[in-house]
Parts: sequence; C-alpha cells; structure tokens
Amino acid sequence: MKPNMTSKAIVFTGVRQIELREVSLKPLSSTDVLVETWWSSISTGTEKMAFNGLIPSPPFIFPFIPGYETVGRIREVGGHVNQELVGKFAYIAGSFGYEGVNAAFGGASQFVACPVESLTVLDGIENPQCGIALPLGATALHIVDLAEVRGKKVLVLGQGAVGLLAAELAKLMGAELVAATEPSANRLKHSPADIRINPETEDVSAALAGHEFDVLIDSTGIMPAIETGLRFLRFQGRVVFGGYYQRMNIDYSQAFQKELSFIAAKQWAKGDLERVRRLIAEGRLDTEKIFTHHHRVDESITEAYLQAFTDPDCMKMVLTWKKEAETYAKPCHTAQP
Repeated sequence: MKPNMTSKAIVFTGVRQIELREVSLKPLSSTDVLVETWWSSISTGTEKMAFNGLIPSPPFIFPFIPGYETVGRIREVGGHVNQELVGKFAYIAGSFGYEGVNAAFGGASQFVACPVESLTVLDGIENPQCGIALPLGATALHIVDLAEVRGKKVLVLGQGAVGLLAAELAKLMGAELVAATEPSANRLKHSPADIRINPETEDVSAALAGHEFDVLIDSTGIMPAIETGLRFLRFQGRVVFGGYYQRMNIDYSQAFQKELSFIAAKQWAKGDLERVRRLIAEGRLDTEKIFTHHHRVDESITEAYLQAFTDPDCMKMVLTWKKEAETYAKPCHTAQP
C-alpha cells in the first residue's frame, strides 16, 4: 500500500453533520491488513449520541470516522501476516489507521487498514454480510453471560437488535422463561421470547401477573421502563444494563427493599466474537432478521443515518459499499436443517 493511499469514508464533521469525503490511510505495517469494505452498519446507541454531540470526549472529537460494524474482503497483508488471508471475508471492529481525522471507531471507510488481530475471519458463514451482526451478537452474549440465565426467568426490556439477540441467546443458554417488552409491533413480532408484551397496547402488570423474574436485562436506556421492570424482580434479583447511559436516574427504593444487584455490561469479552461466529455458522443464532433496511453509500448518506436514528421500524441499517455486495441473498449459515 502506498503511503498516501486515500479512501472514501463517512465523516462526522460536527453536531448533526455528516460528509462523505476522501481521507488518507496510514501506511500498512508488517502486522497490518488492508480490507476493502463491502458492508458496514449504523449504531443507534453510541453513534446516535455522538451524532447529537452528547459524547464530547475522545475518541468522539470532530471530525471523526464512525463505525465498528464492518465486513470486507482482505486485499493486502503485511510481511508478518499469513498470505492465505488474502481474499477472505472478515469482520473488522474498527481502525485507527487514518491521518488527519479521528477514528470513533473508524470502520465506516471504503478501505480499512488495521492490525490483523482486530479481525474475525468469517469462515463457515455462507453470506458474509451476516458478519455485521458479530459485535451486536457478542454484546448480547456478554450481557447474557453476566446475567447467568441458566434455569432462571429472564425479563428483557426492548427488542431492538441487541435486546432481540439477548432474548434469543438467553433461551439458547438455558433460561427457563424469557419475557420481553417492546413498544414497536414490528420489532416485537420478531422476538423469540416466550412472553411478548407491547406496553403501549397492553397492561404490563396484567401480562406478567404471577411471574417473578430472577434477572432483568435492559436494552432501552429508558428510566421509567427500567423502574417498571424492577417491580417484577424477585428478592436479590439481578439487573444487567446492556446499553450506554449518560445518567442513571431510577427510584432507589425497590433496589433497597429487594437487595437487587446491578451490573453494567461493557461491549463484549475476549472470545465472544468468535463464539458468535460459530453460532451463526452452525445455524443456532438467527441474525438475518435484524437487517431491516439497506442503503448504498453515496452523497445521500445522511438520509440513511437519520432513518436509522429516528425510524422505530429500522432495527439495523446496512450500508452497502460495493455493487457486488447488493447481490448477496444467501442464508447466513451452512448448517443442515
């Protein structure tokens, strides 16, 4: 790779300002790889907050390249990297390999230069687009691990991408019962939960009458919803916060009276990305249902971000960087029915 190689990238230039511009990539080191992006996606949690200027700290200092949900094909590798990786599809957790622009987390670029250890090669996944789901699945898996769900009753608040995958993984990991609340009918219909409740059209207390949950998983960030959920926890129940929260503001009385335990989940743990890759490849985790919207990367890119941030029916917006990427319509796994 030439030292002055440039790449088309999505750049947040200021509060609620997005541009598609050329950026310069740092030279490839001996342990780096160069990946050509086929798909990336939009985070409706962290990136939405950064878009609105609500995270004014590194690495979210304007201008910056967002993106930690990127899948592409390896085009070039450094001298100390296995040459057999060239041509393979891989998930990239972002990159800091740019000059003159910050990276937070730097995956929304046509070409990405990054250390080889930051890749997860997508072996066994027939449709590599499904690799976009690795960070969401790994985040949900980490949440479920922290929740220790085996043999327990679990209440999941919110059935966005992470909440939905958390509900599915909770069942996969041996939860006795999974209930979920979600105000969007379109999201709720995809939920694998045993009990599905729309709090805007149903009485949550009536729907959960007779149930006492061991674990509450929150993926909403909505304090009144969390407070309502706490009412259904047993004594010494566990609460796992699965999102990113500016501030916590809930009534302490229930936590005090029930001696509740609160756990904050930070993304994923080491090995979780590979665990999720295997689950997808084996056909045990269905990630395709979260890919609800697609948008080609072009000068109208701001429209894609606004829809992802404001449309409740948009669970996960997939950004397509190459025309060939639009033809993929295979299942995510190769497992036999």
